[in-house]
Amino acid sequence: MKRKMIFLLLIPMVFLASCSAPQGERAVSSSAPKAEQTPAVTSVPATPVPAESAPAPTPDTSPAALLYQGQASLRIVTSEGKVIYIDPYAGDSYDLPADLILVTHGHYDHSAVEKVENRNPDCQIITHREAVINGEHQTFDLGFVTVEAVEAGYNDWLDVNQCAGYVLTFSDGRSICVTGDTSTTEQMPELAEKEIDYAFFCCDGVFNMGLEEASQCAEMVGAKHNIPYHMTTDQEKVGFDREIAERFDVENRIILAPGETLIIQ
Repeated sequence: MKRKMIFLLLIPMVFLASCSAPQGERAVSSSAPKAEQTPAVTSVPATPVPAESAPAPTPDTSPAALLYQGQASLRIVTSEGKVIYIDPYAGDSYDLPADLILVTHGHYDHSAVEKVENRNPDCQIITHREAVINGEHQTFDLGFVTVEAVEAGYNDWLDVNQCAGYVLTFSDGRSICVTGDTSTTEQMPELAEKEIDYAFFCCDGVFNMGLEEASQCAEMVGAKHNIPYHMTTDQEKVGFDREIAERFDVENRIILAPGETLIIQ
């Protein structure tokens, strides 16, 4: 009788063990890297950062969401709900109240700050004038994001002291780089050390580098994902041409069309 009762008790234990797979195995199978990914999904693991500089997000924290508006215009809503506009010009999605506005240089198609009419009282505006002072590229720690100005320019139309690119690192450690208008800079090989998650490269070849040079720069920067933008001067296309984007010959390319959102995760 005792032997029969022990056997009956073991049956549900065996059944439960066979139905539960380790969480770690599920996570690995759902995050295999792909050569080209859809704009809303990425599967590359985060770069570890010191706990004191970027506290781990709680399970309820949403990742940052990046809206591409065309040309070089981006809108980012961080996990804290802070709103960042970069190079405002293209698109119409400027309704969310701004906490930060970034401008890479003074060309009209990068600096239409007046389009961001709705701003929070403590909204900060950082342009190339604040980003590059006496030849020194500045870093701004705003709590919800750290903005590091990086070199841009290096051609006959763009002085390195009058324009900047930006590397943004969010509170969860994720990072993006925007080039604005630029040719190859001396600093680009050094950016590989930052292990940037997403990098945007201009590639229309007018006042900046073309497709071939942009692809070479992407290899130097070594970001996990590479995104072409600012790829045509045709104003009806708001800086986006899919045929040109598909000729951006890099690994881990993401093609992001105006109006599409990228989840920074």
